[in-house]
Amino acid sequence: MSALLDVILPVFLVIGFGYAAVRAGWLGESAIDGLMRFAQTFAVPCLLFRSIAHLDLGSAYDPGLMVSFYTGAFAGFFACFFGAMAIFGRAMPDAVAIGFAGLFSNSLLLGLAITERAYGAQALQANYAIISLHAPMLYGFGIALMEWARSRGRGLSGATLARQIGKAILSQALVIGILLGFAVNLAGNPLPGFIWSGVDMVAGAAIPVALFGLGGVLTRYRIEGDLGPVLMVSLASLVLHPAVTWVLGAHVFGLGVDALRSAVVTAAMAPGVNAYVFAHMYGVGKRVNASAVLVATAASIGTAWFWLHLLP
Repeated sequence: MSALLDVILPVFLVIGFGYAAVRAGWLGESAIDGLMRFAQTFAVPCLLFRSIAHLDLGSAYDPGLMVSFYTGAFAGFFACFFGAMAIFGRAMPDAVAIGFAGLFSNSLLLGLAITERAYGAQALQANYAIISLHAPMLYGFGIALMEWARSRGRGLSGATLARQIGKAILSQALVIGILLGFAVNLAGNPLPGFIWSGVDMVAGAAIPVALFGLGGVLTRYRIEGDLGPVLMVSLASLVLHPAVTWVLGAHVFGLGVDALRSAVVTAAMAPGVNAYVFAHMYGVGKRVNASAVLVATAASIGTAWFWLHLLP
């Protein structure tokens, strides 16, 4: 119970403040858009830049950690992808978007916040290692599969597809922050102290501002039909992904305590807002993904407590 009260509820309380502020009319949608733009374009990239720049690359990138987490992620994708087509009769582009919701967990806003509150800032090394691959790998996979699904019969060339994927990935501020962090890390952290002080100030605002903004954004989503696919995505995100990660991490690869905690907690998070952004980008599966983000985020209060209770 202490994990629920001391770790999980404070995180969702900040989200709730953002939700209540918008619902009560204290903040308009434009204000929330500004907060989220600041968080996603400046504060969170600074946080990732700082973290990757100081990351011990030799120890952070454990193959067992990556295989455990991403096997669970792709298990969630394929369960939702084939379930959307075989059970719910969705067309392939819709199924790709729905599968992406089962693939893309909220590793950054919820995963970082809950892991840090549960185990301390010193336990986040594996989180940052996972996050450094999360957006580039999963967006690349999702975009490639969606473009293939949409281009069947149109003969889209491999070079064109590669350009589209590269442009979509490299235009993200989060990816730019990660790449700059790697560059500084590999160069031996040559930046002077006053720059790091400025980065620290902006990075310190990233998680609280982003969580508050996430609450405001959630007011735009409604649970609108499609209950079956929504429940399927929620189960894939909150149960299947962390279960596969836990089995592989604990019983196949024998991950250390810190790495196992980071992997499972990150895997247990609800789909991020990016799941809806991806669906909106292609105009398919939007209602399912929006509802799944809302339902799974609310349900993760209980499921996150379960996984924290299960971990050593």
